[in-house]
Formats: sequence, C-alpha cells, structure tokens
Amino acid sequence: MSPRRAAGAAAAVALALVASCIRQEAPPAGPVPAQVPETAAGPEPQVRVALQVGATSLVVGGAAPLTVTQPDGTPIARIAPGEAWRVVIAGQGLALVSPTGRNTDRFDALSIIPEDQADLVRAGRRDYRGSFDVLRDRTGLTLINRVSLEHYLEAVVGGEMGRREPGEMEALRAQAVASRTYALRNMGRWRTEGFDFYATVADQVYGGVNAENPLALQAVRDTRGQVVTLGGAPIDAFFFSTCGGRTADGTEAFRGATQPYLRSIADVDRSGVAYCSISPRFHWRDEWSGDALQAILTRTLRDAGLLTSGRLGRIRDVSAVGRTASGRVAQLAIATSYGEIVVDGPRIRRVLETTSGDILRSNIFQLSVTGQGGQLTRLVADGMGAGHGVGMCQWGAVGRARAGQQYREILAAYYPGTDLQRFY
Repeated sequence: MSPRRAAGAAAAVALALVASCIRQEAPPAGPVPAQVPETAAGPEPQVRVALQVGATSLVVGGAAPLTVTQPDGTPIARIAPGEAWRVVIAGQGLALVSPTGRNTDRFDALSIIPEDQADLVRAGRRDYRGSFDVLRDRTGLTLINRVSLEHYLEAVVGGEMGRREPGEMEALRAQAVASRTYALRNMGRWRTEGFDFYATVADQVYGGVNAENPLALQAVRDTRGQVVTLGGAPIDAFFFSTCGGRTADGTEAFRGATQPYLRSIADVDRSGVAYCSISPRFHWRDEWSGDALQAILTRTLRDAGLLTSGRLGRIRDVSAVGRTASGRVAQLAIATSYGEIVVDGPRIRRVLETTSGDILRSNIFQLSVTGQGGQLTRLVADGMGAGHGVGMCQWGAVGRARAGQQYREILAAYYPGTDLQRFY
C-alpha cells in the first residue's frame, strides 16, 4: 500500500468518525435574549443589486408606466405600460431602442423609475421592486436593481430557503436576520463596479418578486431591522445549505475567518440525530470515469494556477490527505505521471468539479479509486452535506424549527456568543 493510499484509508476512517460525531449531543447554545434591544436607530438602507453584468443588450419595461432619466434626473424617455424597450451598447456608452426601432442619443448611464413608487420594473421575464440603473461596464452592460433593504430581503429569503411550511417559520426568521446581517456587513462590497451585491451565490440568491412567497415576506416583516452583532457591529453571518451533522471552523473555508462565533459545533438533537438529516443533500455520491476526470482536472487545476507545467500527465491516484477538526478533507493529493499535485481545503470543491459542471457539494467525503495499468479509470466520492460549512446550516435551521426552537435560539446556536439588535 502506497503512503498516499494509506492516507486514503485513514481518510475513510476519519469520515466514519465524522458520522460518529453526529451521534454526540450538540453543546448548549448561548443565552437567548427575551427581546431584541434597540441600537442607534437609522433609516432603512437602499441596496444596489447587480442582476446582469457584461450583457450585450437588455430588455426592460413593466406593467405600469416608467420614466427613463439620466443619473442627474434629466428625462430621456417614457416607457408605456406593457412596452418592452431594449438597452444596447453604443460605442463606449449605451442607448435605448423603442419598440418601433427608434434609437435615443448615447448616454454613459441611465435610470428606469416607476412613475408610481409602488409599481414594478421588469427585466426579461422577471419583475422587481424599486428601480433600475444601467451602466456601461468593461465588457458590456450592467443592470442594477436599486431597492430598499427589506424588499431585497423578502426575495432573498424566498430564494435562499424556497417554499417552506408554516411549522418551519422560525427557520425563515433566522434566515431573514442572517441575510440582513450579511447585507449590512458587506454593503458596498462591489462599489468599484457600481453596486453592492451580485444576485447570485457570490453574495445572496435574489430573484426579485418572482422569488417572494407569503411566509418569506412574513419572516422579514416579523424581524424588521434585526441584526446579529458582536460588540454592536454586524457579524460575518456566513450560511450554507447542509452541514452533515457538524459545522466547520471559519478558517477551514475562509482564510482569516478567525472570529470566535465562526467555530465548529455538533449540529445534532438530544438523541444524536443531525438536524439537517432531512436535507436531500445530507448524503450524496459523485462518480468520474478516468477520461472525464482527466479533462476536468486539466481545466480546473490550470484555472487554480496549480498546473504549472501546462500538462497534467496521466492520473494515477487521487486521495484525501488529512482531516480538519470538523472532519472535512484538509488536502487532496493528485498523483500523476509527472508528479504529485496537492490542493488545499478551500480549493478542493472547485478543483474536483462534477461531470455536470458543478462544484463538489462539500469537503466531507471519502474516495474510492479503480485503476488499471498504473492509471486511474474510475473515481467515486461518497459524501455528506452541501456548502462550505461555516456559520448557519440552512437545513439544520429547518430541522431546529421543526423541533420547536425559536429563531433567536437558532441564531445563538450557529453564531455563539453574539447578540441580536434592532438597527432600524
């Protein structure tokens, strides 16, 4: 047995230990405040969400009349109800094209605003609250939805958590507070690009009015202005899908994430069952043929800057090397005819991409390798959980809500030592 194969066997034992950790009772959560104290009150912020970046053209309109202006408010055009206008690239700027094909002058940027503030704006087939800004970016057009934070959260909670049952409302309330905290902590993250957040998993999933649902709206309204804090400031409220029974320390996924509230916890009930065992992603399996893995790793290792020779060589073996304190794979060793390549934990999920083009679900897995003639012919990963593992487990929150926990208890469990405060 080669040293790497021995390490792989040890990794399999370690995965079994992870499963056994799920049978241990979770540590008690920190004190849960009876009510949420006020902090220095301020107005509800607006956020700028990038719906598209680098688009070649955009289709905008709405069911109600819209006004198109320059950023300083100078009128450009009026879009009648039901009309669809296009925004196109015009040199270093942009222009509007009416349904009849008439082009406006060229502008550096424009705003599209409902004449009645309560009406919606539409991009493609999706409706949004607030207004649109359109900017000329380096490669095309950026479409930005300018919207109040609470309306933004109504769509985020619906997008992140999907449609839930009334008995899971406390999980939605916990998600609303976590998402609000994330937004306030990261406001202006992309200010050099002209917006605050992407509408994707790069920040938080945001689908506009189409993503809203009654329970998500209620959860946001029930927790209006509430934020998870430490020392009076919003925390780094990381969250993810499914922990597999234990969350990860912050530094397992994010360099520098040493905050005391981002520590690994056993996320199980009193009988030792993982709260997120109800998740469809609690157990999973991915498989690669030798040829498929060769093509994927050649591309992903090059993208990660780990394929310095330019060629991967024949893959002989892939093994998990070492485990973190939470039982996740610490390093991935790829043995090739040109030598060994080691991938560290935070990059494993992107390097070991699935055949469908998705990143690996989590870093909790064990590998089975089949080879012939000194070359890998098949790789199988049996794993648990989905996501980076740091902070709040969304399916765990659902399980905790079903068990009768209130959203304050849920947040205190996933972000130990923090407080809840009302910011507006």
